[in-house]
Amino acid sequence: MPSNIPSADPSPARSSFFTPRLLALLLLVLLIAVAVWYFLLRPAGNTPPAGPGAWSQPVPVLVEATRQGPFTVQVQSIGTVSPYNAVTVRGRVAGQLMRVAVREGDFVEKGQLLAEVDPEPLRVRLAQAQGQQQQNAAQLKHAQSELARYRELFKQDSIARLELERQEALVQQMQGTQQADQAQVDDARLQLSYARITAPISGRVGLRRVDVGNLVAENAADGLFTVLQTRPITVLFTVPEPQVAAVRAAHGAKPAAVAEVWDRDGRQRLATGVLDTLDNQIDAATGTLRLKARFDNTDDALFPNQFVNLRLALQTLPDAMTIPADAVQHGSRGSYVYVIVDGKATVRVLKLGPTSEGRTVVLDGLKAGEAVVLEGLDRLREGRAATIVEGKTAPAAAPAAPAAGA
Repeated sequence: MPSNIPSADPSPARSSFFTPRLLALLLLVLLIAVAVWYFLLRPAGNTPPAGPGAWSQPVPVLVEATRQGPFTVQVQSIGTVSPYNAVTVRGRVAGQLMRVAVREGDFVEKGQLLAEVDPEPLRVRLAQAQGQQQQNAAQLKHAQSELARYRELFKQDSIARLELERQEALVQQMQGTQQADQAQVDDARLQLSYARITAPISGRVGLRRVDVGNLVAENAADGLFTVLQTRPITVLFTVPEPQVAAVRAAHGAKPAAVAEVWDRDGRQRLATGVLDTLDNQIDAATGTLRLKARFDNTDDALFPNQFVNLRLALQTLPDAMTIPADAVQHGSRGSYVYVIVDGKATVRVLKLGPTSEGRTVVLDGLKAGEAVVLEGLDRLREGRAATIVEGKTAPAAAPAAPAAGA
């Protein structure tokens, strides 16, 4: 008996289920095929023809030959200019400041009058001491004359020995009083001299701290002004602990180790002097040793508390080979340079010594007269063709006042 329910046909359902997946898969395969063809199988005729380019041409380079000659090994440090002596001028007696005899910033000589405190009270004290001295001197004179008379009477057996000894004791007492009076007079005269405040050292006067008319106290902490000795002057600086041995050797050598002071930019030399002294211990906190260099400073080029660059000569290498420091490259093999041999770049690994003012000592790795590449380094590699630029030479560094450490 035929059924009225329509039979289900599985084909359309199966076709609608697989068609989107098949289409996506076919599309993905097609895209992969196109990518492979475009990037790997495309005919070479579609690419620009190979020809000369910037990276295939020989690299133009600038070279500089090694130098052979004396090379001074130096320690470089940042220093602070310090006065050779610094004195705070204080009033040694109290009183009213009557006048100041110098202008702020003037250079004064030792013993020159700087200021004056009112001397009148001190003159009165001196006169009082002198009056007391005269009074006691008269009494001493009278006692001495009495003693002479007592001795004559004692010879005549007119007085007892006790009276003579009593008079001798009185004279000795009066002589002691006379010495005390003289000391009082000397002290009063000394105090009067302190009313004139003079320069204890030669140097430059600082800003005044007390104006004329004010009362000044004896040995006030602030003082009247300062006097700084700047001729000669010193520079304080430090060196790291590994260089202490070389610095001590230079300090004990004859002649004294030469020190140079340069400005902050290191372009201008301000003064030349000698190493003066070393501290007696290394600072444990910083691992450095403090040193002091002395400079005549007759032209006042150095000013107290000025920051400067200091170069201390330790020794001179008589026949050192040097190259520009900018030519040295650093890599996994160590320090190296490029040299041009038969038109191609060649790497030379070097053993280097000290460096200063743009030049480095070469201990091993180069021969005398060989030229190293100074410009064009960024495009070189081992075996790369290179052309030395003709008619140009590398700018020579200033004569080396060389460098940091031996």
